[in-house]
Amino acid sequence: MKATQKLHELGQSLWVDNISRKMLDDGTLERYIRDYSVTGLTSNPTIFDHAIAKSHRYDEAIQEHASRGLQGEPLFFELAMEDLRRAAELFRPIYETTQGIDGWVSLEVSPLLAYDANRTLEEAKRLHGKMGCPNLLIKIPGTREGLPAIAGAIADGVSINVTLLFSAEHYLAAADAYMTGLERRRAAGLPLDAVASVASLFVSRWDKAILGKVPERLRNQLGIAVAKQTYRAYRELLASDRWRLLEKAGARPQRLLWASTGTKDPSASDILYIRALAAPDTINTMPEETLLAFADHGEIGELLPADGGDAARLLAEFRDVGVDVAALAAQLQRDGADSFVSSWKDLLRSLAERSALLQHA
Repeated sequence: MKATQKLHELGQSLWVDNISRKMLDDGTLERYIRDYSVTGLTSNPTIFDHAIAKSHRYDEAIQEHASRGLQGEPLFFELAMEDLRRAAELFRPIYETTQGIDGWVSLEVSPLLAYDANRTLEEAKRLHGKMGCPNLLIKIPGTREGLPAIAGAIADGVSINVTLLFSAEHYLAAADAYMTGLERRRAAGLPLDAVASVASLFVSRWDKAILGKVPERLRNQLGIAVAKQTYRAYRELLASDRWRLLEKAGARPQRLLWASTGTKDPSASDILYIRALAAPDTINTMPEETLLAFADHGEIGELLPADGGDAARLLAEFRDVGVDVAALAAQLQRDGADSFVSSWKDLLRSLAERSALLQHA
């Protein structure tokens, strides 16, 4: 049995953190679903920038949409939605078989809106309506300004992938926003099972941020320690009275998703964060190369302990060597938002250049 199937059978969903027209055209995504137990997909501006900039498979669509006057963000969203509708259709049987637990694809709102709650909510509802897919998650960052947009979107029936979470505190804020949205739906007499959410905790960026700045014994340990602490918070929240009332009323749990699980340290195992973060009722969205590596030589170690295991001790050790974990979490979230803005601008620039070239071809 492949390691990917073993991970799936212990209760963790494997999603792939990539999409491209090539993956769809040549059957790669279908093969991942069939052979590697992949049950969902995430995307972001960087992924689409790479997909479009490095391929001519989008040229015909770019020409067609540009001839109708589309450019900039509207052009990008048309291209992205074309890909994601095809992916969503491939995952639709999984979505239906699991009754909406799995089989999701994700589309991110413009990163330029990360600090504008009202416009983020409006855009989330617009994209959700335009896509017309039941198994679509709209990605909204878990920034302070993003949280009210998340609650509003859930209340309005838009399923959400809360992105750019870096700590247990970030996760709990995202969970509160989800439950607030559900409570509004319940108060309005709306069905709670018609909406879903995942909370995406970014892992490897922690270790990249402090690489070479801590003793060797702590190398590549911080991201996993934060994940363990967050997993404890997740299990405790699912046992809380507030959640159980919502669950009894039909709500689906907001599943914890491990993001940024590709190894950044070239000296570390290429499956470091897959092996370390095996846990039931969670999702691990993997870069394509990490998925393939795990399928090839993966192994599953001990499951994450529900009580966080040694997370508190490890985090104390990091504090002792001068790492301000809370401050770094805030910085990583800001840096993540800035990085997506940069990728977004690169993407729109690439699209403009490609469109201009094709018009004069």
